Amino acid sequence: MAALLELNNIETWYGPIPALRGVSFGIEKGRIVAVLGANGAGKTTLLRTIAGLVDPRVGTVKFAGGTIHGRDPDKVVRLGISLVPEGRQVFPFLTVAENLAVGAFARKDSGAVAEDLKQVFSLFPRLHERQQQTAGMLSGGEQQMLAIGRALMARPTLLMLDEPSLGLSPLLTVEIFNAIRRINEALGLTVLVVEQNARVALAHSHDAHIMELGRVVLSGASAALSENPDVREFYLGIREGGIRGQRRWRRRKTWR
Repeated sequence: MAALLELNNIETWYGPIPALRGVSFGIEKGRIVAVLGANGAGKTTLLRTIAGLVDPRVGTVKFAGGTIHGRDPDKVVRLGISLVPEGRQVFPFLTVAENLAVGAFARKDSGAVAEDLKQVFSLFPRLHERQQQTAGMLSGGEQQMLAIGRALMARPTLLMLDEPSLGLSPLLTVEIFNAIRRINEALGLTVLVVEQNARVALAHSHDAHIMELGRVVLSGASAALSENPDVREFYLGIREGGIRGQRRWRRRKTWR
């Protein structure tokens, strides 16, 4: 099956500093794919490069068979890619309903927009209850729901989320990831999620890539990675210790 999104040897730089170094992978339609890694691994830059917010110095980004790197962000949105940014970035002085309307700014199909709004309220009933409330008065979890709902109003084919659990309690984190699974299953939407909480991300995704220092160092099915000794120790906090743990650390350094 041809990949919906294909990254080939992507290198993105900020001035003299490389943020992505030869990143290559594909995402098949209908999959939830997690990108894991510590701060500074290049995860956010990866999403920004796909979204057209920064241009790669080297490599290609293809979406639905067409090359998209170098396009303006608004054109990338119109092609079917929506990004939920880190920190949610809702419009605090607009109401919930107005924030959702912003998500559909590029659309002309008013009838379908109304149906999508019903779908968002079905996925997030609390947004329906608070639709006339200003976004700045919502809780952190509700703002994350609003940010996701706003992205869905663009009717994307690929939904990208940057650290959706940031600042949320463990209970709300699971609730948000359960919503991501419902979106994937109900709408058939392909999802690319960047996340530091490896445990919840692996539990709610089909495939995953682990990044370090701008490179993808390990990839595979999420269930398999959850059982990988290195991933268990260094990303899930499950230590086996002793000589075996030391050997894994030496192997881990070879990922780079």
